[in-house]
Amino acid sequence: MSESPASGPPPQTPPTTQHRATPQTTALRQRLAELRGPAVAPHPLDARALAALAANPGCKRRALLDGAGVDKAVLATALGSPAAFGQSQFAFMRGNAFEAKVKADGGTELMRLLYERLGGGSEAPREVLVPDLTAAGPEGRAARTALALREATGAGGWALLDHPMLALEVAGSPAYLEPDAVVVHPDGRWTVVEIKSFPMIDSSADAAKVGAAARQSAVYVLALERIAAVTQGAEVGHRVLLVCPKDFSNLPTASVVDVRKQRAVTRRQLTRLTRIEEIAAALPEGTTFDPERSPQELTAAVESVAAAYAPECLAACELAFHCRAKARAAGAVQVLGRSVRGELGGLTTVSEVLAAAAGKEGDPADPTVAALRRAAALRAEALERVTGPAAPEGGTVCR
Repeated sequence: MSESPASGPPPQTPPTTQHRATPQTTALRQRLAELRGPAVAPHPLDARALAALAANPGCKRRALLDGAGVDKAVLATALGSPAAFGQSQFAFMRGNAFEAKVKADGGTELMRLLYERLGGGSEAPREVLVPDLTAAGPEGRAARTALALREATGAGGWALLDHPMLALEVAGSPAYLEPDAVVVHPDGRWTVVEIKSFPMIDSSADAAKVGAAARQSAVYVLALERIAAVTQGAEVGHRVLLVCPKDFSNLPTASVVDVRKQRAVTRRQLTRLTRIEEIAAALPEGTTFDPERSPQELTAAVESVAAAYAPECLAACELAFHCRAKARAAGAVQVLGRSVRGELGGLTTVSEVLAAAAGKEGDPADPTVAALRRAAALRAEALERVTGPAAPEGGTVCR
C-alpha cells in the first residue's frame, strides 16, 4: 500500500514532528544561515554525529557548528588542519551493496532475520507493507514517515519502512535522522534495524564497532519515541536488530543489541546541551564560518566559541586536530584526557600543575595541590633510591 503525498489534503502529523515557522525560529534559521555562509547549503546532522555530540555535551563549538549545518571537514581543511579519518569510497560502496542485498525482494531476508530474533508471539511475516516515504524536503519526509508509522500500527500487520526520516530536537533546533530501516510488528512494536558492513565472526563482532552502532541506534530510538508518544498502540522496542555479513562471506546474519543504557545516557546528555540560540547570541557581530573567508578570519570565528577538547574527539570530530593543536599550544591539561582534567580541579594548564607540584604556586590547603606535592616528593624519593649515593673516589656502585 502506498499513497501519493501530493494527493488529497496534507497529512496531519503529531506535534513532536512538526516545526512550524515562528518569528523566533525564522530569526534563528536566518542567523544560522549567516554563520554557515550565504551560499553554503546546510550539512545534515546524522545519528553518528549526534551520538558523538551527546558524548561531549560541554562542547559549545560542536553544538553550534552541527546545529548551523556547517561542514566541519571543509572548515577543518580551510583552517589548515584537515581531518585524517573518514570512510573510504570502497567501504562506502561495499556497505551500500550489502544493504541492497539485505533489503532485496521487498526485504524478505531482513524480515526473516528479524522474525527469528525478535518475532515474539506474532505470526511469521507473509505479507509485509512497504509504504512509500517520498516527500519534498526533510520536513516533508519526516511528516510522511510519521503518517506511515501510524497507519502501519493501526493496520495491525507487518510493515517495513526503508530509510524513514525522523525528527529530533537538539539544542533547540530540529535534526533529521535516517535509520537504515524501521519494522512495525503486528502488536504495535517498532524495531530499529541497523545494517553494517563489518563482519560478525562466530556470532561475535568487534566490540567497539558494535558499541558505536548501539549509540547510533539509541538516537533513532529517542526520535521514534516522540512519534510513538502520540500514536495509539505504539511502543518503541529498546532491542535493535544489528545486521552484518556472516563470517567472511557476504551472507547476512543478525544479532539483537539492547540499547537501553545507551538511550538513557544519550537522552541525559542531550538535555545538557546549551541551546543553539544562546550560543549564537554570545558571538561577536559578523562572525561567520563561511569557508570562503581567510584562514585568519575562520580561526578567529572558531576560537570565539568555547570548545571542550578531549583525546576521544580525534575519532569523532573533524575539528579535533585543530582543537588539539590549540590546546597543546595553550598547555591545557585536557590534552591528557578527561579523567586527568577532572582530577586537577582548578588547575587548567600544565605549567600551573608543575608549579603547584614544585611548591612555587597554589594553596597548600587545596587537596589537589597537596596531592601534587606529595606525588612530587614520592617521585623525588624514588629517583634518589634508584640513583643511589655517589660512588667513592676510585670505587663503583653496584646496581
